[in-house]
Formats: sequence, structure tokens, C-alpha cells
Amino acid sequence: MRGTHDEPVSGAGAPPAREPASRTATNGSGPPTAWPTSRAGKPTGPGADEGCPFCRAPGLPDEEGLVVARGRSAFVVLNLYPYNSGHLLVCPYRHVSEYTSLDATETAEVASLTQAGIRALTEAYGPAGFNVGMNLGTVAGAGIAAHLHQHVVPRWGGDTNFMPVIGQTRVLPEMLERTRGRLAELWPRK
Repeated sequence: MRGTHDEPVSGAGAPPAREPASRTATNGSGPPTAWPTSRAGKPTGPGADEGCPFCRAPGLPDEEGLVVARGRSAFVVLNLYPYNSGHLLVCPYRHVSEYTSLDATETAEVASLTQAGIRALTEAYGPAGFNVGMNLGTVAGAGIAAHLHQHVVPRWGGDTNFMPVIGQTRVLPEMLERTRGRLAELWPRK
């Protein structure tokens, strides 16, 4: 993280300027998300009605499944309903709901991919901080409780504004496909 305070970092690492929103999507459990007018069509990626999206995504081309990085036992995908631009989900390939069910290799790779995600997000967008964690079980807030996933959410000062509160809509400065491409390009290589 570049900044030590809650102000966005200016310059090349700052998030792109916000464009006027014209499209929205909703996941049924939270406010809709608005995308900029720079791209027509709807967000791509697997839907919940097509089976487990975290089992389906790795079988798709990276661009279509919004997969940012792949490891041997886990992978990283963009959240279709992000809290902020760059909201990553780190998932084991194995369909497992309990953190305690992960083996040592899966646990280590989820941790390693989480660190790599933070590095890529820092280089791409320069956030002031991150929320990192898991919601285990529906009662804990997991939207897809059947397949474990860890959230990596970049945060900036002022990233919560009136749109989600008053307008019940999240505004993102760029399309998910563009975010995926940018992060995949900057993903740390071993």
C-alpha cells in the first residue's frame, strides 16, 4: 500500500476517472452495480443458475470467466458484484465450504494468491488499504456459501458515497473485463 492515510493516491496508480453510469446489474441481495457507458452489453461470467460459479469459472477462458490468475490448487477471479473496482475472490479449485477442510497445499496457495493479489492491486490502483477475509456460511454473509472464497477488496478514502446509500447503486470506474486484463498483466510472476 502506497498511502499511509485514507486519501487516494494521485497519478498513474490512481483509479481511472469516473465515467457516467448507464447500466446496472443486481445480485438480488444488495444494491445494484452501475458500470460506465464506455462499454455496451452486460457483465460476462458465470451465473448462479448455471451451477457453482467458482467451479465453472476455471473451465472458461480467462477473459470470459474473469479469471485473473491460476495456481495449482487455487485461482483468483473478479467478483461479478464488486464492492469496489478490483474486488478479487481467491478460490480453491476443489468445491469445499469449510476453511478447515482445505489441505495444507490449498491453504498455502490461497494465502500466496491473496498476497499476489494485494501486490497487483497496489501496483494497478494504489489503494490506501484493503479488506481481506472470508464469510463462512450464509449466516456470516456468504453469498455462495457452498464454495469457499476469500475476498480481497481494495479501499480508498471516500470510496463509500451517497450512491449506495441513497441511490441503492454502486458506481464502478471501469468495466470488469478491463480490470481483469489490467490485473492479469500486472500479476506478480514467480
